[in-house]
Amino acid sequence: MAHSRPEAHEHPPENGFTPLERPALRMLPHIDGCVLPSLGGFGRHQKQLVVLTWIPALFIGFSQFSDHFLLAQPNGTCVMPAGNYSNWTGSPLLAIGAPALQLGTNGTAEGPGDGTGLLCACEEQRLELQTGLLQNVVTKWHLVCDSAWKVHIAKFSLLVGSIFGYLVMGVMADWFGRHPVLILSALFMLVFGLSVAFSINVTMFSTLRFFEGFCLAGLALSLYVLRIELCLPGWRFSMTMVASFLKVGGQLLMPGVASLCRHWPNGDDWQVLQIVIISPFVLMLPYVWIFPESLRWLLATQHYRRSKAMMLRIARKNKVDMTTEPSGVLAELEQELHKKPQRSCIVKMMSTRNLWKNIVVLCVNSLTGYGIHHCFARSMMDPEAQPTALCHTDYYTMAGIAVATCLALCPAVGLMGRRGGLLTFMIITALASLLQLGLLNLIGKYSLRHDTVLRDTLNRKFSVAFSIIGMFSSHAVSTLSIFFCAEITPTVIRGGGLGLVLASAGFGMLTAPIMELHNQKGYFLHHVIFACCTLLCIICLLLLPEPRGQPLPESLADGETFTRQTLLHPGEQHLLLVKYERDYSRVHDTPLHLTATGGTTAAVATALAAVPASYSLATGGEVIGNCAIANGV
Repeated sequence: MAHSRPEAHEHPPENGFTPLERPALRMLPHIDGCVLPSLGGFGRHQKQLVVLTWIPALFIGFSQFSDHFLLAQPNGTCVMPAGNYSNWTGSPLLAIGAPALQLGTNGTAEGPGDGTGLLCACEEQRLELQTGLLQNVVTKWHLVCDSAWKVHIAKFSLLVGSIFGYLVMGVMADWFGRHPVLILSALFMLVFGLSVAFSINVTMFSTLRFFEGFCLAGLALSLYVLRIELCLPGWRFSMTMVASFLKVGGQLLMPGVASLCRHWPNGDDWQVLQIVIISPFVLMLPYVWIFPESLRWLLATQHYRRSKAMMLRIARKNKVDMTTEPSGVLAELEQELHKKPQRSCIVKMMSTRNLWKNIVVLCVNSLTGYGIHHCFARSMMDPEAQPTALCHTDYYTMAGIAVATCLALCPAVGLMGRRGGLLTFMIITALASLLQLGLLNLIGKYSLRHDTVLRDTLNRKFSVAFSIIGMFSSHAVSTLSIFFCAEITPTVIRGGGLGLVLASAGFGMLTAPIMELHNQKGYFLHHVIFACCTLLCIICLLLLPEPRGQPLPESLADGETFTRQTLLHPGEQHLLLVKYERDYSRVHDTPLHLTATGGTTAAVATALAAVPASYSLATGGEVIGNCAIANGV
């Protein structure tokens, strides 16, 4: 049968039917394999655009970590007139010049001995910041004691705005393109970000911060997608990690920027800080003209007329002569200009068989990574130590862990791949969490029961060590989950898929202010739940594919081709699938079975005689000896 088709083509049958020829392989859907190499590969034009996506990453780092300074809890001192000492029923240590009471993370007073809680009963208080600013939102509107809950609402606003921004802007990026989302996000980021600095009360501040987080999410998502879609497979991870380093650099520089705004004349320094971290986004306004739409998105959504102009522009900047290019990409593009654009939405993900499962697994990974990261950070902080204006111990420790994570991700992913690296860091996270929850309790219960000082010291040191390891690995899990999703999600819904994973990460970050609002009640159960989630994620990660070195999927059908590789060697798998022929010549049917099969065979022969040749060919059959045989008969 293999050689019957060429013979039929040379000598067509009498009924006039000829076999259909196989259509030529299209090059436009293969962007990494055909289109980009014909335009110069990862050339000068693409490198310049990737650098333009790096610059805002520093400013995004400023905005995402501004809450540590704008909403920092101050130290409080009770100030009383000298003549009123006789009317004071509390501790005399709360007078002027006495040691300041510390305000906890929920804004209530915490102090030693019988001074605890007396600050909130004091008529006149003096609040002093230790985080680089002289005044912030908490001290300006006196958001302590009974008003402390408003601080947590302000923290919620930025994160909740980011969650909605990732979801909405991701869908818009797939429907309208990456470039409009980028420009609109940058423009409204300036509008709402600068408006925050001129808030007249905490309600206005929280509302504007919601919209600032919404625009910040659209900005971060569009830049991430554009950076991924500009690169060839060998450059994607390295270019993404450079942006991650710049974002962490913004986190490291933020205390210095706050210190520079500390003594600003004629103005509240927190307002100056907000203006300083938002103003650099003005540099993104020229992106309207200098940053084009994603060529990959234009081709995937069949915007072929815009794609043609974009390809000629890229070829000209990369100094590639398209008139003599042998691949024929432009010639094929000319034949497709009549087609109308076809847009997609993330909802179509539900019609797939494997893609939606992969995205759900990565959403759970991202949620778990950021959620348990707060548990480790809470365990690492020393409740007795307080940061000073010169040394933000906890802040710089977390920033240093983020830098170490980025440094470790590069060789780990290079050696083990995306799935292997993600699985390794998730296993480390689970081990650190389980050892911190179980081993420390065993030390306190079964050993060193008489030496309480040594026991507490060992518990504290082990807790800090496991917390640092857990923060390191959980940060790697979150970063790699987001990148993983950007690689396996098709171009037509990449914005929506990445928005889902980033929104899940936002839900994980939201657990931190929720726990602070409840004064850390239920913290242990919170840690146990996320520790169980890490074990579940380890099992689910085995179902994910390995996208390293693979071209980005463009359509939903391409996304379905990303399947988990078998653990067996191809030769061993072939042995399991091979069919051995057996000799059934000695096996005879019973008389009853022969009668039944004989009647069925006669009925089938009668039905075949009545089937026209044209019908059988239309259903995919073949012509053998001037007889049309339908498929499956």
